[in-house]
Amino acid sequence: MASTTHIVTVLTILSLLACSVNAQLSSNFYATTCPNLQTIVRNAMTQAVNKEARIGASMLRLFFHDCFVNGCDASILLDDTATFTGEKNASPNRNSVRGFEVIDTIKTRVEATCNATVSCADILALATRDGVVLLGGPSWIVPLGRRDARTASQSAANNLPSPFSDLATLTSKFSAKGLSARDMTALSGGHTIGLARCSLFRTRIYNETNIDSNFATTRRANCPASGGDNNLAPLETQTSNRFDNNYYKDLVARRGLLHSDQVLFNGGSQDALVRTYSNNNAAFASDFAAAMVKMSNISPLTGTNGEIRRNCRVVN
Repeated sequence: MASTTHIVTVLTILSLLACSVNAQLSSNFYATTCPNLQTIVRNAMTQAVNKEARIGASMLRLFFHDCFVNGCDASILLDDTATFTGEKNASPNRNSVRGFEVIDTIKTRVEATCNATVSCADILALATRDGVVLLGGPSWIVPLGRRDARTASQSAANNLPSPFSDLATLTSKFSAKGLSARDMTALSGGHTIGLARCSLFRTRIYNETNIDSNFATTRRANCPASGGDNNLAPLETQTSNRFDNNYYKDLVARRGLLHSDQVLFNGGSQDALVRTYSNNNAAFASDFAAAMVKMSNISPLTGTNGEIRRNCRVVN
């Protein structure tokens, strides 16, 4: 009995510690200062996704690339200037990350209702969740109260997880952000939506052997051995504008588009989980939502740190 009590006490302490790490983030942070915030964001994202379904995937990638560089602080939204080097021209981001105009639109609408109150970091977090939901994916409660960075790091952005990485490297990079291998595999399921450029999967479809031959042939038609670097292909073969578990079914069938996708199912530690997700959309959806909350809690600026930007592209 004593040992059971001890275990409960330890778990309670761990729970309190986990909460205290981001004690200043709260789902109702703007309840009184901007009560219509989530409606404004959802309405704008609905319009954006109805205009172009791909924007849901673009927002998810934008958020991922933000959070993995010094935390979820909207540093990725900052433009380069003559005296400031941002992250938009880092190798993984240049001519690749997109959706900035949608964030601008949301920010303008939010400012019109709640001037100098809501951070760009929180707007991006909410827009990402809504983009997933609007494409049929799971919802989650977004903790709020982040503030915006006054700095950016192109060098850190150049060290984002790569589409060419092996499983050990990916696991290590996610672990460095406090995310488990399970979180990594669940978050990779974000590739159920969106597109990738030929330059990122050319090596896979021409040189790798753990690939379905018909799939490789199909992808080669739009991705020549040389040239066509910016030609696009869907990251998932079946429902690329629908957030579901077909990404994992593709992996099991050796139809992962990126090297970093297929390494999740290639005789390694994540095979069993990939197979579980391929057979159980509810399990994937639940784990994805939980992992998104964890990722959104990476090193937020809170309290008096950072600022509330008036324009998401420039520091005040």
